[in-house]
Amino acid sequence: MSVYVGNLSYEVTQDTLNAVFAEYGSVKRVQLPTNRETGQLRGFGFVEMGTDEEETAAIEALDGAEWMGRSLKVNKAKPREDKGSFGGNRGGGNFRSRY
Repeated sequence: MSVYVGNLSYEVTQDTLNAVFAEYGSVKRVQLPTNRETGQLRGFGFVEMGTDEEETAAIEALDGAEWMGRSLKVNKAKPREDKGSFGGNRGGGNFRSRY
């Protein structure tokens, strides 16, 4: 049971996001992805709630709500898409002739 939270302020912390969602039930985990190169927050996160009912209550209450100067986008998280790997040889320029 995971909730996507978009349009987050770059000043948000796991603790502050946890506190907001805790008003609607038990929070199991909060994830705030960061940019690999800069370490800066990416402006979205995921909150794992204890039950479907708690998740629904949080979505209904917080989607579109103003928080930290931004209008939140809150909905049920979708499973990650498998984009495939890029490491395989696709018949391109990695072939060297022995002759």
